Amino acid sequence: MTGPYLLPAHLDPARPRHRTGFAVEVDGRRVAARAGQTVAAVLMSLGVTSWRGPDRRRGLFCGIGVCSECLLVVNGTPDVRACLREVEPGDVISTREPGTR
Repeated sequence: MTGPYLLPAHLDPARPRHRTGFAVEVDGRRVAARAGQTVAAVLMSLGVTSWRGPDRRRGLFCGIGVCSECLLVVNGTPDVRACLREVEPGDVISTREPGTR
């Protein structure tokens, strides 16, 4: 029995809507991702909490696209906000600044 404020599981808006899995590449490594995940979520699931060059380590700070701390390179495009960009099948993500190793 459910109370007046409980929803059945299939109607729960917080329940993951996307179950489709696919692969993306992070710094040359093939990793699993799910449709609807942000780049930041994929990185966090791998235990990656900071990125960019060794002298400019940054990571997820505000999580809403305001601070620009989570910038990285996706498919060769620099300055992509990891917290806003949803991953797509075949994405190539680089946590290093362009021109650094």
